[in-house]
Amino acid sequence: MKIIEAMKRIKMNKSKIGDLQEKIGQFCANMSHESPLYGTGTKKKVDEWLQSCADIAQENVKLLTGIQKTNLATEVTMNLGDKEVTKTIAEWVWRRREYAPIDRVTWQKLSDRGLREGVMETSTGEKVQVSIVRHYDAEARDKKVAMYSEEPHVIDSTLEVINAVTDLVD
Repeated sequence: MKIIEAMKRIKMNKSKIGDLQEKIGQFCANMSHESPLYGTGTKKKVDEWLQSCADIAQENVKLLTGIQKTNLATEVTMNLGDKEVTKTIAEWVWRRREYAPIDRVTWQKLSDRGLREGVMETSTGEKVQVSIVRHYDAEARDKKVAMYSEEPHVIDSTLEVINAVTDLVD
């Protein structure tokens, strides 16, 4: 089974569990003067639904574990900032979720802080020319911000293909 198939199965299974939970909630009890929808077999039917929920949940745990094992074992190479970078799927997922955005924001913090160049008057009334002293390379900042802004899209598109072609690890 491919990663994407497992992900879809998990989603479908969650929906099945939700449907079964609704049935369990609706048919688990009735008033003594009412006839249960499933007649004398109602208790058996509810028990079957309970077992089905447990079985489906266990299948999801197995699929999720397989996805995790696969994500930790499968290395993927991507081109970022004109460099080939190899990481496991799990590492790429964390880059996508958390750390590429953190790196982008970090580099975006480099700014002129609203400072203005021009003529300023000192406390003694003397006029002096002032300029901004930048303790960073603005060109490097712009390249890094662009790279970290693009990185989540590169990861998404690459992992979409990887998830479609990679078999789950047992």
